[in-house]
Amino acid sequence: MSTSTPPAGRLVTAMVTPFTDDNVLDFAAAEKLAAQLVADGCDGLCISGTTGEAPTTSDQEKIDLLTCVRAVVGDTIKLLAGIGGNETAHVIKSAHDAQRAGADAVLAVTPYYNKPPQSGVIAHFEALADATDLPVVLYDIPGRSAIAITTDSLLRLAEHDRIVAVKDAKGDIFASTDVMRRTDLMYYCGDDADNLSFLAHGAVGMISVVAHGFASDYRALIAAMDIGDLPKAREIHNRLIPAVAAIMSPQSQGAIRAKAVAHARGLIATTHMRLPLLAETPEQTAQWMSIVEACGLNGITA
Repeated sequence: MSTSTPPAGRLVTAMVTPFTDDNVLDFAAAEKLAAQLVADGCDGLCISGTTGEAPTTSDQEKIDLLTCVRAVVGDTIKLLAGIGGNETAHVIKSAHDAQRAGADAVLAVTPYYNKPPQSGVIAHFEALADATDLPVVLYDIPGRSAIAITTDSLLRLAEHDRIVAVKDAKGDIFASTDVMRRTDLMYYCGDDADNLSFLAHGAVGMISVVAHGFASDYRALIAAMDIGDLPKAREIHNRLIPAVAAIMSPQSQGAIRAKAVAHARGLIATTHMRLPLLAETPEQTAQWMSIVEACGLNGITA
């Protein structure tokens, strides 16, 4: 693990954004959810990431949500603001907004849809890092952005003082370990199925969807890896495999099922999603929720 301070904490939940049934941001639910995730063991929260339905919230809503969560969790919890987009000027503006709203770092996804060449990817991220005082976490998820950040690009970007970490959901652990070996970039696992593997290879932590229901388990997994207790870490990983498979099932969407988990815990009032995402029916949720509960769904302590 890197000796540098992780910019977003080590156990980071990619927090869902609660809405009311009439499609309005539910700030009371966001406060309750954020407080509970911290009580469960998170030392960081990712606000307005993919799981937070960032493509369907306005710039002002993102600012208001970040301000709301900062007020409830205080100054000791790291807030990672999702600011990703495919227009560089707008991403820079979003970074400035996030800093004013209390973010500790920003998460920027590879520009999607317009599919820039790697020279454009590098220029985009360097322009962002030049324009902000906050640490920048690169989000490498070609399954959503259509292009990966290549190893050569990551090596180049690692030279920038403010580009400090990567949220990795590329699905190529071997390539990731090569970058970890050759740079000081801190790595976060961005796919819950690979949390144990990434920690074993030196990742500083995880940015998790499944932590909506299992943050205390992932905190214990990190602690076990820190002391070299691989059997304990493997036991936790193995116990959570059915929950990860259910919540992250390709038959649905992680954001949809994470909201269902938060609702089952009594943390949000409704599972309402903004289109084009749709909440599952109660009957659909019941088909998999029993699997999640059998894995030891975290109780409510806050």
